[in-house]
Amino acid sequence: MVGRQFPNKTMRVGGSQVIPRPNNFRTIDHNPFVNLDTSALQSLEAVTAALRAFQPDQTLRQPLENARPSAVLVGLFESVHGVEAILTRRSQELNNHRGEISFPGGRLESGETVIAAALRETHEEIGLAPDDARIVGELNSMSTVVSNSHIVPVVASYSSAPIMRAVNSEVDRVFSVPLLDLIRLDTYSQEHWVFSDREFQLNFFYLDDETIWGATARILFQLMMLAIKHK
Repeated sequence: MVGRQFPNKTMRVGGSQVIPRPNNFRTIDHNPFVNLDTSALQSLEAVTAALRAFQPDQTLRQPLENARPSAVLVGLFESVHGVEAILTRRSQELNNHRGEISFPGGRLESGETVIAAALRETHEEIGLAPDDARIVGELNSMSTVVSNSHIVPVVASYSSAPIMRAVNSEVDRVFSVPLLDLIRLDTYSQEHWVFSDREFQLNFFYLDDETIWGATARILFQLMMLAIKHK
């Protein structure tokens, strides 16, 4: 078994979440944000301009067979710390992804669009009114293995920091994180996981009190890279 190692650097604590790593994995000592101009992450206007110019991969938009169509809301606002993303911690009582950091969202109801589903779920989970959100666009869709979900990330902006609270039992905590915090050398990490039938690379963000990984980390990584590389 290859253990969690961080050569030549000390990472933030990351909270108490237990990550279900396979026996065979390794940490990749590389931060792709180093030497990049990350100033775009300070401006909501810059981030949303990059997202409006982005065209999601339509081949990823179609759910795999038997996958459950879902949508999440990537809510953004600007503060003195730059652009911040709204996140939740899922309840320990849930069947899937319990205790993990996620964006508000869930399954599409019959006849519902991804935008409508993302806004509805956000209102039901953390109390944000749909009319307060300004839809910016979508990121690339993705699938999750554990919950067999096909997720469409819908990006929305807010004119100021919204008042957020956990509304239902699916959410243990609601908080926001500055995107600039996520690129820190003591926060971002990559891991290579190997299973008997597949292997892949994952993004991790270690905060002082939480660890962001899985689909949520993939979405955040794509969002930030789009903003940084947009010309």
